[in-house]
Amino acid sequence: MRRRSALFGVIVLALTACSAPSQPVAAPAQDTAVLGLGSEPDSLNPVLGYAPDGGALVFDGLVRRTPDLELEPALAESLPPVDGEKVTFTLRQGVTFHDGKALTSADVVYTYEQVLKPANNSPIRGDYAAIEKVEAPDPRTVVFHLKHPYAPILQRATLGIVPDGSALSGTPVGTGPYAFVSWTKGDKITLKANERYWGDAPAIKNLVLAYTSDDNARATRMAAGEFTATELPPKAVARFRNQQGMTVHEVPTADYRGVMFPLEQPVTGDLAVRKALGLAVDRAAMVSAILAGAGRPAFGPVAPDTSWHNPAVAGSPAPDRARAVATLEQAGWKAGADGIRVKDGTAARFTLMYPAGDSLRKELALAVASDAKQVGIDVRLAGLDWDAIDQRLSKDALIMGWGSPFDPDYTNYELFHSSFSGQGYFNPGHYKNPDVDRLLDTGRRSSDQTARKKAYDEVQRRISDDAVWLYLVYLKHTYVVRGNWTGLTPGVEAHEHATGGLLGTVVSWKPAS
Repeated sequence: MRRRSALFGVIVLALTACSAPSQPVAAPAQDTAVLGLGSEPDSLNPVLGYAPDGGALVFDGLVRRTPDLELEPALAESLPPVDGEKVTFTLRQGVTFHDGKALTSADVVYTYEQVLKPANNSPIRGDYAAIEKVEAPDPRTVVFHLKHPYAPILQRATLGIVPDGSALSGTPVGTGPYAFVSWTKGDKITLKANERYWGDAPAIKNLVLAYTSDDNARATRMAAGEFTATELPPKAVARFRNQQGMTVHEVPTADYRGVMFPLEQPVTGDLAVRKALGLAVDRAAMVSAILAGAGRPAFGPVAPDTSWHNPAVAGSPAPDRARAVATLEQAGWKAGADGIRVKDGTAARFTLMYPAGDSLRKELALAVASDAKQVGIDVRLAGLDWDAIDQRLSKDALIMGWGSPFDPDYTNYELFHSSFSGQGYFNPGHYKNPDVDRLLDTGRRSSDQTARKKAYDEVQRRISDDAVWLYLVYLKHTYVVRGNWTGLTPGVEAHEHATGGLLGTVVSWKPAS
């Protein structure tokens, strides 16, 4: 998917096309780090969807996540109990924004009110739909009143807090470990350490987030010494392994890649075609050849080895093309003279899009097309920029990425609930299943963990039975870091990791002695 921007109205991860800077970035000094990132945000305001799950460096939430995905207090003094329809936070004392203004509960109320305000068209508004209102009975107390019990409310409290009355398009001001300096669109964002930070001040005093969407260009810039660290596809990091002064990190994730099917189209809307493709693709070869072993086969939207995964939703990493052919034959898809199957005069042919600058998705698309051809399905590939992809989501299939190791309400509600049908990259295939809607609502509203597990197990089974997506692989995120640093603490990462993940731990990095 893309980055949450004003799309969902627009969306969560916009891989915006970026050009290389006109002037090379000099090799950084010890108190400076340059991070090479592949996706540039559309906004730096949390209200408009910037890094709501943490890692926003400029902003703090009421809580934050540790690398092992546990929650701990941030702007809140402690983690409050969650029971029923009222949750009360007490703010940490002595916290100030970058402009020197003291943090109060009014800032928290303002932030959440702006997210919920319909006129702002916040792309993350749906994530906070359980909130009835937020109140500030005194400067240090924040009370969330919920419409119904909402199990993930503490998970959602990672949202960065902005000052009361601040403009959505104004200069980013937060309480985080780094303060905003400048933003050259399509090039870089410059930050400086917040020396008044309520926590430990960063050892890296100057931080540059440099954007290069093309994987090969990012690897070239890393090799040239322009970046302190960057994320690259697994095959692209090979050149940096065993290279003096470089360290390659492989980090486990819940980040998957798969084919999103437009379900209202004649070919991809046919369940037999989708099921046949699930049998025809060689996921084992994708992991070994495309991911260079840095991943695993995927069969559903909840990652294996997480507590919410339904182990009954599984499959074979190797293809079963005989079953794929039988599935098509039984559904009336007969081989034509050119080998492409036809049913009622319609050829088994569709377009599969991928973002042109993403080499990993391109290789996956090529593999899907090759495997599909062997069972008589003609997949035409289209490498496009995101603006072009936006216009074709309801008509053409797309190699997409999603996935979260947090609460299963994350991502899955928006991807599969019919109320989000056709809303940008949320449910772009127009999936509508009343039973799945009911199960997702149960999982979101229930505070009983056993009932929630049962609901999400069934959601995963229904998604598999309906072959809503063609799940391909779960990734390991692969990073290259120059120099010898302490404080790099990897954890299980989500798809939306450009502002978090291993590079998001830069606040803790220190030169090794």
